[in-house]
Amino acid sequence: MVIALIPARMASVRFPGKPLAMLAGRPIIQHVYCAVRAVRGIARVYVATDDARIADAVHAFGGQAVMTRAGHPSGTDRILEALHTVDPANAARFVVNVQGDEPLIRPAYVERCLAALRASADGDWATLIYPLPPAHDVQNPNVVKVVCNTAGGALYFSRAAIPFDRDGAGAARRYGHIGLYVYRTDALRRFAALPPTPLEQTEKLEQLRALEAGMRIVCVEVPRAFPGIDTPADLAQAEALLAADPSLSNIPA
Repeated sequence: MVIALIPARMASVRFPGKPLAMLAGRPIIQHVYCAVRAVRGIARVYVATDDARIADAVHAFGGQAVMTRAGHPSGTDRILEALHTVDPANAARFVVNVQGDEPLIRPAYVERCLAALRASADGDWATLIYPLPPAHDVQNPNVVKVVCNTAGGALYFSRAAIPFDRDGAGAARRYGHIGLYVYRTDALRRFAALPPTPLEQTEKLEQLRALEAGMRIVCVEVPRAFPGIDTPADLAQAEALLAADPSLSNIPA
């Protein structure tokens, strides 16, 4: 069985109240929920939140929500608490984690990520990467970069410009990271039992805790990333994209 959990909280530093901000007339969290609901192979979808206002909004559009405590150090830790609540019998073999600020995420991307982890003999997690355009500002710390080995496993994630092109030869392709994860349930539980690690705390990237512990993260390449919502400016960008191409909406007509 596959369960999808969408962590969402109101206390964003750069955009307070973000999950309930309106995008094309619907709250952001509804766009995300509908995207995940459309993914084939997922049995149940829940929004994991510590705020009753988000839970009420989810219930109002017909979705399911589960309450978690406040103060989790990462979204993945919130995911695990929610999983204990919705799957007390430990029936789920895989858990999908889609961030609550990714309203334009493509259901097909999620399906590819889930299929890749199912097919992997030794993968613990799977996640999405995309090729960064040549003109992209690789110094932007808000765009997480990733380098992979020849088998498609993550070597490192960083806010810095990796790999460093010492000779300017341009031999290595640069990839950005989309913060969607699929976990084997046992790997998720092992991860959450680990203390935060030095690399994780330095870069503020929780997936580095998994790499430092020797877990394998399978990277699935997709053609492009759609903007997540970190700031009101990102919301305006997403609004413009939907206005220009209504087919990008994940909410059924």
